[in-house]
Amino acid sequence: MTTPISYFEQMYAADPDPWSFETRWYDARKHALTVDALPNRRYRSGFEPGCSTGMLTARLADRCETLLAVDAVPAAVEAAAARVADRPNVTVRAARMPLDWPEETFDLIVLSELGYYFADADLDTLLGRLDASLAAGGDLVAVHWRWPVEEHARSGDEVHAALAKVPGLHRLARHEEADFLLEVFTRDPRSVGQRSGLA
Repeated sequence: MTTPISYFEQMYAADPDPWSFETRWYDARKHALTVDALPNRRYRSGFEPGCSTGMLTARLADRCETLLAVDAVPAAVEAAAARVADRPNVTVRAARMPLDWPEETFDLIVLSELGYYFADADLDTLLGRLDASLAAGGDLVAVHWRWPVEEHARSGDEVHAALAKVPGLHRLARHEEADFLLEVFTRDPRSVGQRSGLA
């Protein structure tokens, strides 16, 4: 079953930074790798569902003309909004995925540590919404923990296998470690060198 919202609410009630994003080197490094993997220097419109406390959001803000970051837990939304309060190009709001997926289209969508919380039906809905809102030529960056977690509905590898089956998405890059898998999928199959006119 999909991980219930109450699980996350309890996590934030116990600790305002429940995954230690602010202090753990593992996450700082992973966030840096995620942003460095973006194929384009700048994006018109980015979307980050499940933004948590906004540590990755702050990094993505530098690469997006506009960025929408959402989370289902009010405490997380408040923390993320405070973190990017000086970034007028960022909007942070409450939204429950996949039901509250926005109607806009985006040329960048970042799925960071989110997909494994969804059971089959909700993951299918999320992938359908993602497919409908990723603009022509748009990029999707996905990064997920690979070790088993009791509260996860599936593994990170299963999430990436499902993403690879979305029609019209091409895998542009893959970074694999024992702990996490980071992949870039795109509507534009050209390499970064090709996009830059080098090849």
